[in-house]
Amino acid sequence: MSYHNTNVLTDTEWVSKNASKKAVKIVEVDYDPENAYKQGHILGASLIWWKRDINDPVTRDIIRKPQFEELLGRIGIVCDDPVVLYGDFNNWFAAFAFWVFKYYGHKNVKLMDGGRKKWELEKRPYVKDEPQIVQTKYVAQPPDEGLRAYLNDARRSLSNYDTVLVDVRSPKEFTGEITAPPEYPSEHAQRGGHIPRARNIPWATVINDADGTFKPANELRQIYESKGVTPDKDVICYCRIGERSSHTWFVLKYLLGYSQVRNYDGSWTEWGNMIGNPIER
Repeated sequence: MSYHNTNVLTDTEWVSKNASKKAVKIVEVDYDPENAYKQGHILGASLIWWKRDINDPVTRDIIRKPQFEELLGRIGIVCDDPVVLYGDFNNWFAAFAFWVFKYYGHKNVKLMDGGRKKWELEKRPYVKDEPQIVQTKYVAQPPDEGLRAYLNDARRSLSNYDTVLVDVRSPKEFTGEITAPPEYPSEHAQRGGHIPRARNIPWATVINDADGTFKPANELRQIYESKGVTPDKDVICYCRIGERSSHTWFVLKYLLGYSQVRNYDGSWTEWGNMIGNPIER
């Protein structure tokens, strides 16, 4: 069984053959560019630094439309450009950037299946020289709020049985045994646990351990449908800060074709810190 949408995913072989073409924009999205992009990246790839470039540290929100337009103009992208995103941490942050690209209406954007992990396993070459970029004038679309869930949407799900919450964190985070993943021990909420009625389907269950690529569509369907996450539901994905949940959002919306799936990027750092929000452990 093939993916619902094959136009949102490409492989390392295609990127290797097309990275030198000026018509294709390759973008690496990293949580830690000092230990990733700056140590070596795909030829021609520009950098989006997740923490600095697509998050507003003052409002604790994703960047607004004018900031998104400035960012894409700075890295030389125009509205019709085909863009390929990849990155560190099994494409967590590349998937988050993909979500932001779609939120602001960029049509032709893909993930490189497997990200840096697969590229390096195949011993494909990196370069350290940053590309020479001609800045552009980028015009984004108004935000597509159908892709995003907010705190009140998550609250309404507590009494709406047509909505299913997918908690993509690790089982120990879900039960409240730990309040942050091992990769980010200092970034945690005041309380551990999960939103009531949420189903725990860790993001990593959808990828192949060997190379970080996505599992076949039939396996993905079994993973979600066995937990009651079916295409007829209104699905809200969340994690801790929205990056792992954007990876699951990508799978459900694009690879499986669920019609109503949103990413709750406030996630557990918002829910777990809010006074009065119910939790389960």
